[in-house]
Amino acid sequence: MQGQKPSVLACVTGQFDCDRIIEAAAETALENDCELRVISVIDPAGDYGRFADEIQYLDSVAKAFSADLTLMFHNDAARITAQFVGENNISHIVTGMHDGGDRSFLVRFNELAPSVSISMVDKDHNVYTMSARVAARI
Repeated sequence: MQGQKPSVLACVTGQFDCDRIIEAAAETALENDCELRVISVIDPAGDYGRFADEIQYLDSVAKAFSADLTLMFHNDAARITAQFVGENNISHIVTGMHDGGDRSFLVRFNELAPSVSISMVDKDHNVYTMSARVAARI
């Protein structure tokens, strides 16, 4: 949506310790005068009932920072997140750490949305940021 204030997006999974991602995203949003958004993309074929308590907890953490948790059901988290980013004026995402795979969420997301900065939060709450770089085409 054009004209809306830029946002920072916390990308979480159904784990209690993803609260660190929301907290880091909230700090980034505050520092950059942005809105905070939170998303979790869930495989529709999965047994998402097994982590309902975790999602409810993460929703309460998001609300503590005046944000809502958006649940999306899709089997391609990188693609649906990139689409969400493009439709919602997201300038920066915050996730957990890269798993090292060349087809991981972060690698695929960066291919789909190279102009969006990415921060990763480790289990000790250290934040690592990759600023967006888009090469000029000649």
